[in-house]
Amino acid sequence: MSDIFEQDINDSEEDISKLEDAEFKNYEETNEHFVYPKILYLARLEYSSEGIYVTVPEKFEELKGGDYVIIPTRYGKDMARVLGRTKNPVGLKPADIVKVERKANDDDLKRFEELASREEEAFSIFRDKVTEHALDMKLIAVHFLLEESKALFFFSSENRVDFRELVKDLVSIFKMRIELRQIGVRDESRITGGLGVCGRPYCCHSVRDKLPPVSIKMAKEQNLSLNSTKISGQCGRLLCCLSYEYNWYSEARKKLPNEGINIYYDGSSFRITDVNPIKQIIRMLSDDGRLLEIPASRFIKENGKWIIK
Repeated sequence: MSDIFEQDINDSEEDISKLEDAEFKNYEETNEHFVYPKILYLARLEYSSEGIYVTVPEKFEELKGGDYVIIPTRYGKDMARVLGRTKNPVGLKPADIVKVERKANDDDLKRFEELASREEEAFSIFRDKVTEHALDMKLIAVHFLLEESKALFFFSSENRVDFRELVKDLVSIFKMRIELRQIGVRDESRITGGLGVCGRPYCCHSVRDKLPPVSIKMAKEQNLSLNSTKISGQCGRLLCCLSYEYNWYSEARKKLPNEGINIYYDGSSFRITDVNPIKQIIRMLSDDGRLLEIPASRFIKENGKWIIK
């Protein structure tokens, strides 16, 4: 895959560590022993494009794609749209699953539309108040919870913001609880959407149900150029798609020798310069300048050392 990139940039020339999610090292892996509920659906919070796995109470009617349900969220009870039933979820943990409280009725749908129109007005009011208080804030989205008297304002900022006076103004205007949430660049991209470098909609907005951290190691494992313009998205972080094939590359490389090791072959000492797991080809350069391409199937490990049969 490295052939699609123009030129590799050495780590010493460019600091690519800023592309990596700071929370990657603390990312909680999937609980492999967790038994999924027999009936499990994937739903979506439309205001944030966040995917949520939901299950239903006993004797609950079967849900189908396009149905709306009332569920508990981290911000309070709200409405989500069912995308469909799922049987083989990826990266799912027990804490990711919530139980549907009820199916949305006509009154819920009507109120949802009414609140959506109010959100447009609230968006304008918020920006005016931010200008009035001279705050460094970029409003990303506004959402009114369906089942609670509460308004959520999602914003981004490069710095910490003291928005206490702003909240007081908003409470006096909307007469409800106000919650301001400062979000990161990846969450901003998920909410706003757009087209990626591949020409398709952002994965975080249209494909992924959550945002697991992506590491530089994933790019290195796939022999990708460490050029920030090639491996980062519009959000300025590593491309989500780097994680799609990472596990395959990781497992494939365990069966192949590493780049940089020396092997004695055909009367000369060779250094492995390139390992291509997809083509199953390994390139070697000898001390006398010979360059060989050998099928990976010819490499075997004996007594802890790689040899060519």
